[in-house]
Amino acid sequence: MTRNPYLNALVAGLYIVFVALLIFYGPTFVKDKPDTILAPISMLSLLVLSVAFMGYTFFYQPILVYMEGQKREALELFTKTLVAFAGITAIIVVIAFSTW
Repeated sequence: MTRNPYLNALVAGLYIVFVALLIFYGPTFVKDKPDTILAPISMLSLLVLSVAFMGYTFFYQPILVYMEGQKREALELFTKTLVAFAGITAIIVVIAFSTW
């Protein structure tokens, strides 16, 4: 990703929004189809893709920075990305519980 922790956290949040929309609205496009083995295969594949994408989003740049010998900067980049993502998550949780 980038060395901007806020952009990395935003991209991770947008990815989650995209996946959630796909899971929520996806069944409306497929009507009266019987369940098959493809449903659990799709979910496991999505899980693996999500783990890989989030790993790339959160760890790729900090690892590169760390390998360049900038250990403090690498830890700072990872921490800022994680804190920014925690803030995005907190905002979403507050919105979700305040709409009841």
